[in-house]
This record gives sequence, structure tokens and C-alpha cells, in this order.
Amino acid sequence: MDEFEQAYRMTLGADAGEAETDMAASVLAALGEGWADAAAATAARVVRECESRGWTHADLVRVAGRELTAPHQRLATSLAEGAGVDAFARTERLDRFSAATTLVELLRQYGRLPRLPTAVPPAAAPAGESGKVLGRIRGLLAKAESTDFPDEAEALSAKAQQLMARHRVDEALLRGEAAGGGPGFRRIGVDRPYEGPKALLLDAVAAANGCEAVWSADFGFSTVVGHESDLEAVELLYTSLLVQADRALADGPSRRRDYRVSFLIAYAARVRERLTTAAEDEVAARRDSPGLLPALAAQDLAVTTATRRLFPATTTSRLKGRDAEGWRRGESAADDARL
Repeated sequence: MDEFEQAYRMTLGADAGEAETDMAASVLAALGEGWADAAAATAARVVRECESRGWTHADLVRVAGRELTAPHQRLATSLAEGAGVDAFARTERLDRFSAATTLVELLRQYGRLPRLPTAVPPAAAPAGESGKVLGRIRGLLAKAESTDFPDEAEALSAKAQQLMARHRVDEALLRGEAAGGGPGFRRIGVDRPYEGPKALLLDAVAAANGCEAVWSADFGFSTVVGHESDLEAVELLYTSLLVQADRALADGPSRRRDYRVSFLIAYAARVRERLTTAAEDEVAARRDSPGLLPALAAQDLAVTTATRRLFPATTTSRLKGRDAEGWRRGESAADDARL
């Protein structure tokens, strides 16, 4: 084991702190021209170990931004893209010791990450006909968010909502006729502030699209379990609704925390009602399709089984809205939201 590797491992101790970090950074910086190769070798090994514990590159970039600083997140992105630490140092205009310190702090954070559940595989990106439908949904949501004409936005949003519900029914029928294609999962970031209400919104979108969401509060993401195209739809719609909620909050009368938390909880609850109604209406309109209800039931059972396999033990938490005005405006914003 080389000198830097030994110094880095010392930063992982339970009692390790700034002194151990400075020591490891000093050892790395003192390697001279070989410092970049040593940094790359250790970084690659640490990232591989994280991957073996269930962390993807996207997860690592997210946790770097959440727990450390913007430069750490940029370095995490650089490592994920295969760029060297020396390239990062040049871009950031850092001296060797400062760049080494940033790397050691990042790798120490990585080295302390726990194992994540990975009993089912991550979902791949949808392809073929599913990809085409989701492309249309993506385009409709983007247009609905950008137009200044409410009637046009409502028409675009209604079409997107209809496509999402119809697509899920079509996919359920196809899965009922063919074996394979079981559920996977996708981790979706739930960013500060107000993570609880945001996780509640993601849960509402997931449930309406035949998925289940489990929030990992310590790491800033929810794991959404479902079939590939459903997962893509969940992320698209959640991102769109969050943008719209943030816009409505920015135009609101208060910046108090209680107001904003109440707003987002009410917004999530009302969105859940709207999405659930839309999904139920589509199923009702197609209820005469042979095998539809058994196919949907089988799909829901597969998702529930996969979720329990990933998370055999979960806890629940209660969110409280304490501001009546925030609650009222949150429901109103959800009524106006473009689904």
C-alpha cells in the first residue's frame, strides 16, 4: 500500500478530523509530478467500492453537493466523467495542496457511505414506443411551463396527463401478454429546503403512476420502484410540478417557514387527488379491455414485492401544516398546476 493510500485510510477512522485530512492532502501534494496518478488510482478504487455498495455516479455527485460544497460537487462530476484531478485543479485554479485537500475530503465522504439496498436492478432508460410517448409527454410539459396563455397551458397539460395515464394502461396490457420486464428502481433527488413536503409530492406522483417511493432522508433522495417507462414519467412530472410549486411560492405573500411547509404539504395532497382521479378515469374508460384489471393488479403486486425486498423495514413520519394561508394557497396552486 503506497503512502497516500495509507494516509487516506487514516481519514476514515471514527475519531479522524481535520488533522488527518491535512496530513493525507500533504502526502499527496508532496508526490510531485506523480500526484495526479496517485490521486486517480485511489479515487477510482474508492468509487468502485461505492458502486459495490449500491451507489451510482449520480448518487455520488448528489451526495457531494449535499454534504460538502460546490467545488466538491464539481470534482465529483469530474471523476464521474473520467477527468483527472489535475484537470479539476487547473479549471478551478487551485494549487496542488488545495486540490488535494478537496479530493481527500470528497473521498473521505465517499468512504463513509453505507451500503444501499440493491435487490432489484436499476431501471434502464425506456426505448422504442415507450421512449416516443415519453418524448411527447416531455415536450408537452415543457410547452405548458413556458407558455404565457392559460388556455393553451391547460390544453397542453391535459394532453400530457391523458397520455401518461393511457400509456400506463397500454404498458400494463402489454406486460400481461409477455413475460419479463419486471420492476426496477430509480433514485430521484429530494433537495433542501423542505425535503419532507417535497418527498411527499414525489410519493404522490409515484403512487399515481403505479410506483412506490421510499425517502432516504439522510442522503437526500427517494428510491422510486416501478417499471421503466413509469419511472421516467414519475421523474418528468415530479420535476415539472416542483418547478411550478417553486414559482408559486416565489409569488406568494410570505417567506416564513411555516407558510412554505404548509403550502407544499397542501400542494402535494391536492396533486395526489388530481393525479389519482386522472388515473382512475383512464382505467374506467378502458375497463372493457380484456385482461386490464388483472394486468394492473399483477403490476402493482410486482412493484410492492420489489419494494419490500429492497426495504424490508421502513418507518413513517407525520408532516404538519401550521399555516392556514399557506395551506389554502398550496391547494390553489395545485389546482392550477399543469399536469
